[in-house]
Amino acid sequence: MSTPDANRSSAPPVRVVVIEDEPTITRAIADRLTAEGWDVSTALDGPTGVRTVAEVRPDVVVLDVMLPGFDGLEVCRRIQADEPVPVLMLTARDDETDMLVGLGVGADDYMTKPFSMRELVARLKALLRRVRRAAAPAPSSEAQTALELGDLMIDRAGRRVTRAGVPAHLTPTEFDLLLCLATTPGTVLTREQLLADVWDWVDATGTRTVDSHVKALRRKLGADLVRTVHGVGYALELPGSAEGEDAADGADEGAAQA
Repeated sequence: MSTPDANRSSAPPVRVVVIEDEPTITRAIADRLTAEGWDVSTALDGPTGVRTVAEVRPDVVVLDVMLPGFDGLEVCRRIQADEPVPVLMLTARDDETDMLVGLGVGADDYMTKPFSMRELVARLKALLRRVRRAAAPAPSSEAQTALELGDLMIDRAGRRVTRAGVPAHLTPTEFDLLLCLATTPGTVLTREQLLADVWDWVDATGTRTVDSHVKALRRKLGADLVRTVHGVGYALELPGSAEGEDAADGADEGAAQA
């Protein structure tokens, strides 16, 4: 059964591949996404998942971390090397190290089991909106404007980032997060604001996603770049500023306490 939105749309259905080794969870996800009007393919192990993604060319992938054959991290590496695709990872462990590794191999978001199907659908829809927004051409005046903040250069049109002339390879979500912070440098944005503006997600249960992506940005661009305001959120500091340098000392500690 399709939703009213799906009935009104003439666009082809969203293609999604679900790679999950627990048949009960796989069926539940597939049934829910099919009810949304999406075209769902499934795989129960890593090698089959990689082949299925290559055959289907999905719009989005739901990927479990723990899989037979090879794990979800290796699946993510392989499918992103072939042709980048938005990936939402599922993990049974609420371990930030696993989350950071997943983001590092190209995942865009993650959810910890157990999860609600309502939240899964909302996260996937938000992820697809972000991808479409990133692919849409920017207004000409904005597209021609690169942000220069100290030694940090953000090319909006090309979606490229360099720091001190060194390219940083960011995921689409990391780029959007950096751009959101860089648009108002020095201004503290709450986790809820960032979740709404970057992820299109308005439920505060996803704030750890923000924390993990900030940690990933720090690892790729330097710990001095994003300042933690305890109990509030984050601000981008001008690279090389005194506040930014002070922030480096407590950056990882602040994220851990967030």
